[in-house]
Amino acid sequence: MRKPQRYVPRTDVPSPAQVITDAIVARLEAGTRPWRRPWTGAASQRPLRSCGTPYRGLNTFWLTLIADIRGFTSPYWMTYRQANALGGQVRRGERSTIAVFYKAYGKKVEDGATGEERVEGRRVLKSYPVFNASQIDGLPDRFFPRPIQLEKVEQSPARLAELKSFFDAIPSVVRYGGSEAYYTPGLDYIQMPEPDTFDSYEHFAATLGHEHAHWSGAENRLAREFGKRFGDDKYAAEELVAELTAAILGSELGLPVDQLENHASYIAGWLRILKADSRALLTLASKADEAASYLLAFSGRGPSGADEDEEHSEPANDADTVDQRVAA
Repeated sequence: MRKPQRYVPRTDVPSPAQVITDAIVARLEAGTRPWRRPWTGAASQRPLRSCGTPYRGLNTFWLTLIADIRGFTSPYWMTYRQANALGGQVRRGERSTIAVFYKAYGKKVEDGATGEERVEGRRVLKSYPVFNASQIDGLPDRFFPRPIQLEKVEQSPARLAELKSFFDAIPSVVRYGGSEAYYTPGLDYIQMPEPDTFDSYEHFAATLGHEHAHWSGAENRLAREFGKRFGDDKYAAEELVAELTAAILGSELGLPVDQLENHASYIAGWLRILKADSRALLTLASKADEAASYLLAFSGRGPSGADEDEEHSEPANDADTVDQRVAA
């Protein structure tokens, strides 16, 4: 009788972190930053679960990228089973993409000093397949909100008051004047040009959001390391955190973020970091999500969804598999 072969995991299959990082690196190298959108004045366009709560962390940027590449117009994503429960059916030939989450587990380890055994908490990155609502027939109309065209948005007094109220709620010091926008960590203030020097107040607010992302990282707030000088990895990492934070704020507040710093030296630094460590983007996206949530909380806004540690509540054996096409 033939002995059953012991299972040996494949080592040639890229991890979810590597798949996502490779895709984003490719877009950056092509000159496109996948987290940017030129919309303004629209409702939140963060990727949403079927229940309406936003995805967080890396999923925010990854699912936005996939929607852009494949032309999806709905912000909603769901598993095959969730689509069926809502009366929908994934169209034949449609291909899923992955969403990621952390799964916590305990591992027994021996204390080198005492020899005693203890359980050490660890996390492993997992993925599960999801489809965009644009790939599914039969869903209720609420999953297909009408897009707001940029040219139709007007800067009404109510809109200006909404944006001013958001930033007024943040206890930061903002000084006005000059032609540059920056945050000074040592003196803990933000310097901004006058609002009327921007194309619109919303463009001003988008830049102000970027600088507040830096402000949130001060030692007495979220305690991020800023880096010593332009060009070093910590400086580049902080700029990428601020860039991603501004993208989240832009999607929550309906702000354009396509006009922010686009200097080749920034992108070169980001590419260096991402290519050196496929998991770096996970860490930086998490810090950006933390910064955005911190800033949004001052005005009682922000996502109510679970973080990536708790993101996946579906059974592991869902009807679909990663990147599987629905049978024709």
